[in-house]
Amino acid sequence: MRFGIFVPQGWRMDLVGIPPERQWGVMLDLAQRADAEEAWESLWVYDHFHTTPEPTQEATHEAWTLMSAFAATTGRVRLGQMCTCMSYREPTYLAKVAATVDAISGGRVEMGIGAGWYEHEWRAYGYGFPSAGERLARLREGVEIFRQMWTTGSATLDGRHYQVDGALCWPRPLQGSVPGFPGSERNGIPVWVAGGGEQKTLRIAAEYADCTNFSGNPETFEHKSEVLRGHCRDVGRDFDSIVRSANFNVVLGRDEAEVEDRLAGIRDRMLRGGVGEEKADHQVDSLRRQPAVGTPEQVVETLQGLERLGMTYAITVFVDSAYDTSGIELFEDEVMPELAG
Repeated sequence: MRFGIFVPQGWRMDLVGIPPERQWGVMLDLAQRADAEEAWESLWVYDHFHTTPEPTQEATHEAWTLMSAFAATTGRVRLGQMCTCMSYREPTYLAKVAATVDAISGGRVEMGIGAGWYEHEWRAYGYGFPSAGERLARLREGVEIFRQMWTTGSATLDGRHYQVDGALCWPRPLQGSVPGFPGSERNGIPVWVAGGGEQKTLRIAAEYADCTNFSGNPETFEHKSEVLRGHCRDVGRDFDSIVRSANFNVVLGRDEAEVEDRLAGIRDRMLRGGVGEEKADHQVDSLRRQPAVGTPEQVVETLQGLERLGMTYAITVFVDSAYDTSGIELFEDEVMPELAG
């Protein structure tokens, strides 16, 4: 199994209490820690502007600015976003930004892309909030623009939502265009289509994705995989050519008491960050029931079961990592070795 790890950037109330002038240093330390530990294949950020589970005045650092900064300050680990919202930036501009970050990083970018869902920040930033159908149509057209720009150096599309006439992307990404650099032969930068919408999102994934990312709940993962398989059959795509991944909120303890202590710490930081008690309690209760919350033995068993279903890439979130890396260390020592190879 392959592993990625999120760097705390504030969106999950995961920098509460850390002064703004120290936040970049905390993020950088964790990114370089992952870069030095070869078991971690990739590091990730979210593409959001307002905190969750509700908007507050706590920090939320911007995703592609962080991508560029990590590209310049790490040397091995791959760099992804889970996931970039297509409609927050014009796809021509976004393709160009990603190609530049790919060059800075030496060919290490992963493009996580989705239709977007966080209505409050859409409206607050002046993007409106189009219907799900329109957001998904923008996603499809945007990914087509990516593919053209990264594989040919230019894009032309007379779409319903995007009209592009010879948009240039030089240099192209190092991946897929420079001999010796790994990457997707189909797209240049590997494309992760995130989400489990069965009629449209997974159809787009079958057509364009190198990787997918949907629920880590075993029953849901198995069902979504079969839906994806059907779409691949319909479009003539090899189902096994698509990496299937899932995100996991990891709260790890040597026993149940330690797990509960960690959950209590997460709740406390949400309260200090301005989240109301009811919403904080709901978030912690939801965390408690998730697949990668428990002891190392429990989490290993869950991940092994998912691996048998075809989940080969686990993207992990340690919500308390800005304050305490012992959960990451426990995961590295007692979970990852059981899934190596």
